[in-house]
Amino acid sequence: MKNKKIRLALLIGRGGRLAAVYERAKNNPLVDLVLVVSHKKESPGIDWAKERGLEAIYFRLNDWQAAGQDRKSYNLELAKILKQRKINLVVMAGWDLIMSNEFLKEFPGAVMNIHPSLCPAFPGLDSEKQALDYGVKYTGATLHFVPDDGVDTGPIILQRVVPIEPNETVETLQEKIHQEENEILCQGIKLFAEGKLKIEGRKVIIKNGFLFF
Repeated sequence: MKNKKIRLALLIGRGGRLAAVYERAKNNPLVDLVLVVSHKKESPGIDWAKERGLEAIYFRLNDWQAAGQDRKSYNLELAKILKQRKINLVVMAGWDLIMSNEFLKEFPGAVMNIHPSLCPAFPGLDSEKQALDYGVKYTGATLHFVPDDGVDTGPIILQRVVPIEPNETVETLQEKIHQEENEILCQGIKLFAEGKLKIEGRKVIIKNGFLFF
């Protein structure tokens, strides 16, 4: 049976992964990048997306709370915005906010997050600095599903290893990890669109057992 095109929303910070996703989606008949959302005060990615004709909006938690609204209603309103656009895959790339279970239950099995470490190591913010401070020889990038409000704890879809050199800095390590994030993020979106991902408990099974990209 022919796969139906997925409608993708990309939740970003500054938009570092946006260009890679946009280029791959543009050339994939199964992926339609519908909406870009940033929670940051400023985001180059929003302007970049608008210049290419994409719908791109700010949805800031600080603004929401300043208007007297709470965190739960923020999550529910974001879910409403995505539902109105018939989004069926939500990808968080640089999105630093933990989404509530109320939000996640609206998109079961269809929320992904890209994280700059080899999960379960170094969850949360400043993962590259965490890795350098700990003295590990390798770190990397992880794409995982987000089934609940745990921090970088969801079933792992894809990972890439990045070696840490003796004189590595946070900046040089970030650059290497970002390259790998771009690749596995785009691979994961493609596999989802092709119906090749299945969650079984803690594991993500990739249909056919190997990647086509």
